[in-house]
Amino acid sequence: MSSGGGVRATDLLGFAFGALAGHRLRSVLTLLGVAIGVAAVLLLTALGEGARRYVVRQFASLGTNLLVVVPGRTDTTGGIPGIGGTPKDLTLEDMQALAREIPESREIAALAMGTEEVAYRERRRQVAIVGTTASFATLRELELARGEFLPEDEAFRGSPRLVLGHTVAAELFPGEDPLGKAVRVGGWRMRVVGVLAPQGVNLGIDLDEVVIAPVATVMAMLNRSSLFRIFIQVGAHAELDAVREKVLAVLAERHREEDVTVLTQDAVISTFSTVFNALTLAVAAIAAISLAVAGIGVMNVMLVSVSERTREIGLLMALGVSSRQILAAFLAEAAILSSLGGAAGLLVGEAGVRLLVHLYPNFPAAPPAWAIAAAAIVSVGVGVTFGLLPARRATRLDPVVALGRR
Repeated sequence: MSSGGGVRATDLLGFAFGALAGHRLRSVLTLLGVAIGVAAVLLLTALGEGARRYVVRQFASLGTNLLVVVPGRTDTTGGIPGIGGTPKDLTLEDMQALAREIPESREIAALAMGTEEVAYRERRRQVAIVGTTASFATLRELELARGEFLPEDEAFRGSPRLVLGHTVAAELFPGEDPLGKAVRVGGWRMRVVGVLAPQGVNLGIDLDEVVIAPVATVMAMLNRSSLFRIFIQVGAHAELDAVREKVLAVLAERHREEDVTVLTQDAVISTFSTVFNALTLAVAAIAAISLAVAGIGVMNVMLVSVSERTREIGLLMALGVSSRQILAAFLAEAAILSSLGGAAGLLVGEAGVRLLVHLYPNFPAAPPAWAIAAAAIVSVGVGVTFGLLPARRATRLDPVVALGRR
């Protein structure tokens, strides 16, 4: 005890720790509630942030300084739907016109997609078939395990050549070299000229499970007249907006209306980032509800603690301990409980994120720094806030009445 009848801060902390140690099971259960809330915040925000990073990485892997031309308008206009005619097909002639009239384009590739059965002797399977041009390999940074990619001069001639994805080649030609072999794709007989190295999944397409053929061949095979996409890569990032306007102008002149959408890589990434940031905040808010529930648990523990220790409180008051010091002691007890729970939750949450990354190494799950800081601060804040009512109740006890209780 210090001079003037006061109590040292260390004594009050000892008072708080002693109360927690005296009711270990109750304290541990409350601590566990706080820990679960904090761990939930970390895990859910790590999932949201991981999803954002994954999508950004997938789009970044398409290449830099990229424009994507999509048939049809996807933005909102003031016109009346259905008036102005049906949007025209995005054709190979459109792609050739863009290559001629936009000198800033460093690489340009067409894309047509569908599914077909590919067969070699008695082995057959359904695969995604991608029709494209030679530039696609450069744009997507595709690596070949053997052979060559599609010839530049045969993309538009309906050439019966194809490149197999790594897995497709392994399943159709186990123990054999597929180069030069003839396979059937739908009703077409085609010759294998190359095999891709393992590529993995990109933007939902497993490039190990595809067959790549000249775009004109695939369009004829699928009986389609419109391209799925046109990819344009420019030399410098600063040229993207200007080239986008040129692309729109060229195609509007050819189609007699502006009936395509030109997406920049940055715009797509920015849109997905905004969506996933909002999603991360939403799941963090949902997880924070469990922290509020844990705070109610802290309040219940503190209320029981006050009711069970009225004689101790009365004795402290009789010894000259001020109401402010009593308040500080009980708030310290709540803060200790929630701080320990928060620390345990951070450890559990970090362990959970590490386990998730270990199980799914391609998914870059990681809680954002703001989520870690917010979870730690909120866990302590919740404990102190919900401990305030029981602490104030303790300070309002009458010392004489409190000493008389059993």
